[in-house]
Amino acid sequence: MDLNNFADSHCHLNYPGLIEQQSAVIKRMKKAGIGYALNVCTKLEEIDDIISTVDKYDFIYASVGVHPDNVDVKEPSTDDICYFSNNEKVVAIGETGLDYFRLKGDLTWQRERFRRHIRAAREVKKPLIIHMRDATDDTLKILKQEKAYEIGGVMHCFTDTLDTAKKAIDLNFYISISGIVTFKNAEQVQHVAKNIPGERLLIETDSPFLAPVPYRGKTNEPSYVVQVAEKIAHLRSESIDSVAINTTENFLSFIQKQ
Repeated sequence: MDLNNFADSHCHLNYPGLIEQQSAVIKRMKKAGIGYALNVCTKLEEIDDIISTVDKYDFIYASVGVHPDNVDVKEPSTDDICYFSNNEKVVAIGETGLDYFRLKGDLTWQRERFRRHIRAAREVKKPLIIHMRDATDDTLKILKQEKAYEIGGVMHCFTDTLDTAKKAIDLNFYISISGIVTFKNAEQVQHVAKNIPGERLLIETDSPFLAPVPYRGKTNEPSYVVQVAEKIAHLRSESIDSVAINTTENFLSFIQKQ
C-alpha cells in the first residue's frame, strides 16, 4: 500500500459548501496527493447519503454518529448506531462527545448520548471520533467510565492543552490537528502539534470549516490538509514527506486498515 500520500482524518463531504461540487472537490483532493479521507456523520438522517458518497470511492471511508450539538434530530440508540455501522466502509463511530460551549443548561441528555456511542463502539469494535469543547473533565471521565480505551479513537480538531492530549493518548486515542494550527494566535495548538508523540498524530481539515492559512475565511476542503501538514512539519522540524507518511500510517492504523 502506497503511504506517500496525505490522509484527511475528518471532513464533511456531504455538507453544504462541498456537496454542491463534491466530484470536483474529490478530484482536487486526489490531485493534491490526498490518498485517504474520512467522511464524518453528524446525524442519522444523513448516513444514507454519506454511504452513497463513500461507496463510489475506495479511498474514502465513513463514520456513523450524532454530533453532541445536534438537537431536533433522531436520537440514536445503541442499537441504531450498531446497525448503521454494519457496513465495511463505516470505520468509526461518531462524531460524538461533549460540547458545553454552544449548548447550556441541563446537558444530561448530551452525556447519555455520548455514553451510547461509546457502548456501541465497544460492541462493534470500531474506534470513536470525539468532539470536545469546554468539557474536558467530563469527556475524559466518561471515556474512562465507559472503558473507551478498549477501542480507542481520535480526539478530533484538538484545541486543548498538552496535558489533556497526554491524558487522551493514555486512553488509547490519537490527537488530530486541524487548520487551526496555521492561525497566528493558535499557540496552544501549535505547542501540542510540536510535542505529542508522532505515533499518535493525525491531521484533518474538518472541511468545509476552519480553512487553514492562506485560505482562511474560504470554504475548506480535503486538499487543504497539505497546509496543515506543512505547518506541523515546520513546528516539529521534520520534512513534509515524513509528516505525510507518518500521519497516513497512523490514519490507516486508526481505521484498522493496516
